[in-house]
Amino acid sequence: MSSPLASRRTREEVDATLQVAKLNAAELLPTVHCLSFGPGTGGAATGDFCLLELEPALCQQLEAGDSSFVIRGDKDEQAVLCSKDKTYDLKIADTSNMLLFIPGCKTPDQLKGEETPSDIIHTEIFGFSNNYWELRRCRPKLKKLKRLLMENTYEGPGGQKEEDGSCSKYTTEDLLNQIQASEEEMMAQLQVLNACEIGGYWRILEFDYEIKLLNHVTQLVDSESWSFNKVPLTVCLQELGPLEPEEMIEHCLKCYGRKYVDKDEVYFELNADKICRATAEMLLQNAVKFNLAEFQEVWQQSVPEGMTTQLDQLKGLALVDRNSRPEIIFLLKVDDLPEGTQERFNSLFTLREKWTEEDIAPYIQDLCGEKQTTGALLTKYCRSSMQNGVKVYNSRRLIS
Repeated sequence: MSSPLASRRTREEVDATLQVAKLNAAELLPTVHCLSFGPGTGGAATGDFCLLELEPALCQQLEAGDSSFVIRGDKDEQAVLCSKDKTYDLKIADTSNMLLFIPGCKTPDQLKGEETPSDIIHTEIFGFSNNYWELRRCRPKLKKLKRLLMENTYEGPGGQKEEDGSCSKYTTEDLLNQIQASEEEMMAQLQVLNACEIGGYWRILEFDYEIKLLNHVTQLVDSESWSFNKVPLTVCLQELGPLEPEEMIEHCLKCYGRKYVDKDEVYFELNADKICRATAEMLLQNAVKFNLAEFQEVWQQSVPEGMTTQLDQLKGLALVDRNSRPEIIFLLKVDDLPEGTQERFNSLFTLREKWTEEDIAPYIQDLCGEKQTTGALLTKYCRSSMQNGVKVYNSRRLIS
């Protein structure tokens, strides 16, 4: 390979090349790049560097210093790239055109007013590639987050797990190192899981302990004849503080209510749907199947007076089988289903051969990407038919 100096072209040689190529110089931009391979080209082509294609908004954030990217994934996981608030699949895209690495190379717009006297720029090629990394927006992979936190649920102060200290605990940094999601997406999911930070570690409350805290709060509301829309934080902490840690009482109020300030006092507006849903989960968790009519009666009796139970509160938590006699209801939590789209549908169709859209929608809603609907997912992964005048969906694949 000739050296860069030996291969420098003159204007006459450039014009001769254009003539051979049958190109009219008058129709081209005035500046000519003469490229030559530099001594480090071989190393740069063997994987020392990778090309990454970014959407314009991401690129602008990175160049402005407003964002940074992290690649996350264990050895057995497909790598993802995370910005501050989004997650992307990393896919290798091959190209038939060789991509050249040219440090300091300027586009025609950048060269305006900077032409050299001879209009020729001699440039060294630093490396080359036949592929690049392509980003595709994807759903954050958050199932692992709950799995990690469920290894060591919080049973309250004085619980055996707290005394032996042998169970796993995770800080925010620990979780970011293991969860394939952006920081904003992960923190939002921690709220969905009703997780709380205890001693610098993220914990999920043992469900029985969470229900115990909720019962303390609702019983106090009843005894004080408060409105569920205006529960005073200060009085709750004063009255329940001797029974449970104050931070746990406030955490329970945050999980089941909305915090607001009125005349410098902090209040919580309790959410009836969330309380009814938690009560139903408590009733269903120890029953394989529950007679629907009996369940509805016991459920209504178990919630605080003034709250009304309805099956719509149980979407993604419990499923009603209306084909059985008598009708039954049983626990089926969307959190316990597979994270992958095809695996999720396989699991659902193993459980039930045919689904109405009303029944299946709560169990696939979280699979929808940006601007995607449950209807689009059903069209892609299911076949539809009419059964007794109702549209039902079954698997496109043979389910064993």
